[in-house]
Amino acid sequence: MKLVRFTVGGRTHVGKVVDDAVVGLSGIAGVGHSMRQLLAALPELRTWLEAATGPIFPLASVKLEAPCGDPQKFLAIGMNYKAHAEEARAAGIPIPTSQLWFNKQVSCVSGPYDPIEFPKAVEKLDYEIELGVVIGRRCRRVKAVDARSVIAGYLVTNDVSARDWQHRSPTFTLGKSFDTHGPIGPWLTTDDEIADPLALEMVLTVNGQERQRMTTGDMIYNIYDQIEYLSTVMTLEPGDILATGTPAGVGAASGRLLKPGDIVRAEIQALGYIENRVVTEV
Repeated sequence: MKLVRFTVGGRTHVGKVVDDAVVGLSGIAGVGHSMRQLLAALPELRTWLEAATGPIFPLASVKLEAPCGDPQKFLAIGMNYKAHAEEARAAGIPIPTSQLWFNKQVSCVSGPYDPIEFPKAVEKLDYEIELGVVIGRRCRRVKAVDARSVIAGYLVTNDVSARDWQHRSPTFTLGKSFDTHGPIGPWLTTDDEIADPLALEMVLTVNGQERQRMTTGDMIYNIYDQIEYLSTVMTLEPGDILATGTPAGVGAASGRLLKPGDIVRAEIQALGYIENRVVTEV
């Protein structure tokens, strides 16, 4: 299934995308518009959700919201693609010898087609296409061999980064957490629809010009290793988002940083795309 949160007639619901339509699921699920609550109940609800046939709304008539609008955690890993790590090394940034994780505060989450704000306090704004992994069940101490069983699904993520703020402190969190700097979507594609999440092509363009292209197979630590590592430390909950690293081609490496008016499109094979215009913070 392709699970979404959408707004129509001033009200937000959960639903599923079928062809060019959205089928409302809030009444069946009984979870209002919380994807986190739906995912927690997904094993019990899946049969009913898959069989649901209405109400139906044309996809073009609704506003798609962030599929996971209320995650408890939004975690991201740094320098996790081989080619990206090499471009960082060339810029004088040491390559970490273990998984490098940081928080994106959940208040940065925004919708798949919402604007990205260029904050007044920021000088260097950058893009990072990433495969987003969404946790499906509460888990702790998960072995890599079992990690796929705790994944609800996948979505496209742009780990928007304020580079000047990112490098002001030993952690990246402030530079990764400005409001609107976590666009995700366009929907959550459930794990059963993806044959191999480690063989998906990723492409990011700015104003139609390609900046990043790579497959998820270039990861240094794959998504299963990531889940084992994180769950050694903390309990992962339904709806938690893991941004699993970006490939080479970020603006910081080339000097082609974002500016107001830019349109950033991030697309991942089988998952769809998100597209966001950079606007000046009011």
